[in-house]
Amino acid sequence: MTAYENSSTTLRGMTAPPLWVCVLLGLVMVFAGLFVLGDVTLFTVVSTIFIGWTAIFAGGFEIVHAFWTKGWGGFVWQLLLGALYLAFGIILLTQPVTSALILTYVLGLLLLISGIVRMLVGIGHWQQSGWIMVASGVFGVLAGLIILTGFPATGLWVLGLLLGIDLLSHGIGWLTYAWAPAARAAP
Repeated sequence: MTAYENSSTTLRGMTAPPLWVCVLLGLVMVFAGLFVLGDVTLFTVVSTIFIGWTAIFAGGFEIVHAFWTKGWGGFVWQLLLGALYLAFGIILLTQPVTSALILTYVLGLLLLISGIVRMLVGIGHWQQSGWIMVASGVFGVLAGLIILTGFPATGLWVLGLLLGIDLLSHGIGWLTYAWAPAARAAP
C-alpha cells in the first residue's frame, strides 16, 4: 500500500488542506520572508531575543519538571540543566547584540564542521553516489567559512538572512504545493 491512497488524501488518511489555505499560508510566508529580508539586522536581534525567551521557558519547565519527577532520579542534573537554560536565556535577553554575534559564530563553526564530516562520509561512500554528500559538504564548508571570515560583521545579519530565506522558501513551497496537479484534484 502506498502513502497516497487518492488525490485528495495525504499521508495515512489525513485529508489535504483546502487550496485556499495552502495559497494563504504560502503568501503570508512569502511576505513575512520579504519583510524579514528588508531589515536582516533587526530580525537577527529579534531572533536572538526569541531564542532567549524560549530558553527561559524551557529552563523554568525543566526545574518544575525536576520537582514533579523527583522520584525518577537525576533530580540534581535536571535542576542544573534548568538553571543553565535560564542563565543562557537571561544572557541572550540582556545582551542581544553580543549574543547574536556568539550564536552566529557557533553557527559558522557548526556549518564548517558538519561540512567537513559530510565530505568525509561522501568520500567514504563514493560508490553509492557519495558525490552528492561531498557536494553538500562543500556548500557547508563554504557557508561556514563565509560566516567565520566575515566575523564579526556577519554576526549582525546572518541569522536574519537565514530566517528570511527560510520563510521565503517555505512560502514558495506552499504555493508550489497549492498549484500542483494533485492538490487541485477534486476530492
